[in-house]
Amino acid sequence: MSPARSVLVTGTSSGIGWATALRLDRLGFRVFAGVRRGEDADRLAAAASERLVTLLLDVTDAGSIEAARVSVAEELGARSLDGIVNNAGYTSTSPMEFVDVDELRRQFEVNLFGAAAVVKAFLPHMTRPGGRIVNISSGAGRIVTPLLGPYCASKYALVAISDAMRVELRGAGLAVSIVEPGFIETPMHEKNDARIAELLDSLPEIGRQRYGRALERLQATNEKMSKTAAPAEDVARAVEKALSDARPRARYPVTREARLLHWIGPFLTDRIRDAIFGRIVGL
Repeated sequence: MSPARSVLVTGTSSGIGWATALRLDRLGFRVFAGVRRGEDADRLAAAASERLVTLLLDVTDAGSIEAARVSVAEELGARSLDGIVNNAGYTSTSPMEFVDVDELRRQFEVNLFGAAAVVKAFLPHMTRPGGRIVNISSGAGRIVTPLLGPYCASKYALVAISDAMRVELRGAGLAVSIVEPGFIETPMHEKNDARIAELLDSLPEIGRQRYGRALERLQATNEKMSKTAAPAEDVARAVEKALSDARPRARYPVTREARLLHWIGPFLTDRIRDAIFGRIVGL
């Protein structure tokens, strides 16, 4: 497969998406960078070359996706879109007993349905063999951490549809890869810490008794791991490889803990997994 040269990347306002868009731009890719706010588009454009095209793109909004598709089609003309990188996503934390069902739906709207909608909209513009679809999953798409059930569920589902697409699109000469980051230095973790604090305030008394200590330990674990978190650039390099490798792999684990899960995860029994992660959060 030939390297992808024109690529759509979603969720480029910060973190992994920001690093990926700028890295691909530096390497000569023509990047269509999706952001939700105009000020983020301005910041990204100022940091990139004139090749990079910013798009206002909310992956949960069908009208926004269609408007972005039209813009990309006009920019491409008769040329093919060579790559799609589904990065847009966020982390929702809650014990399943007290999960807000609307929040659970939103977690899937962003992390799963948004990715599926973007592929469905832009796939017709990938008109030549050699194109790549890269979905940013997580170690949470391999093994579940308690209190992160909504997030893990959305990432498991993203892995499932990626595996399906990889086989379904093989005959069209398109490759589908999953990038699996571990703990990465991004604003997502700070935002999730704020959500945990809000959750602790909103739980009923029985919820605080049952899960309060575990949520506090999860916060402490996040703070500890953030001190040694890998830079978002590491994920950007993995995305580059998924777009450019002559024989792209199905999965690209990033960071030591993600690679460890990649190799030993299938050999852990449910009892062992439950004990390990229960110990982490004190459940």
